Amino acid sequence: MKKKEMTATDKKSHGLRQKSSSSEIGAFLKAAGRAAVAQSGRLIFSLDATMSRQPTWDQAVTIQASMFDAVGKAGGLSVQLVFFRGINECRASKWVINAAALRDLMLGIQCLGGQTQISKVLDHADRETTKAKVAALVFIGDAIEENIDVLCQKAGELGIKGVRCFFFQDGYDVEVEKGFREMARLTGGAYFRLGPDSAKELAELLGAVAIYARGGLKALSDSRKREARLLLDQMKK
Repeated sequence: MKKKEMTATDKKSHGLRQKSSSSEIGAFLKAAGRAAVAQSGRLIFSLDATMSRQPTWDQAVTIQASMFDAVGKAGGLSVQLVFFRGINECRASKWVINAAALRDLMLGIQCLGGQTQISKVLDHADRETTKAKVAALVFIGDAIEENIDVLCQKAGELGIKGVRCFFFQDGYDVEVEKGFREMARLTGGAYFRLGPDSAKELAELLGAVAIYARGGLKALSDSRKREARLLLDQMKK
């Protein structure tokens, strides 16, 4: 059968379809690229919710909520909330991109008496990064009631796997500070203290952690924010 020749109108229509198809493919690839960026980093936000934190819990919750808001503004992250309290209660949320959802969940947490379970938090981070790379772990607490050598061993293993840990201390216990600083050092992370008037600064520091979790040291170095520099200064020691 003789192939029918395309008329000028047919050629024009065919050309438009090709352009339309190319445009749609381009738009799809662009959107796919944005989706990949939106999930390019994973950050675990963990809390001690035992009774020792009750006296300053309301104040701490305000600070912690502002830190969550900073993560949400940074964007490009999958975030997971982990907290422990009571007798062997240690829970982890699903991974979400909407940090505000975890912020609301955290606001509903009540303190319960019990021992610290930092070891479980570190073990959880180890399991998660085995499944898919976890860039950073943030931990907020006021006590260490476990064997510090064991905790440091686990922190060191996380450091080897590239999970940097950032410890925020609620309170002024010198031994706790030493432990938090050492675990942070072993992972290449950083240590900071929660203070009564530090909500804004700590929120911005967590924003800097989010920048690192999303884009690595280069993104942190490229940031002009003072908090990013504070973070880098510790991470490079």
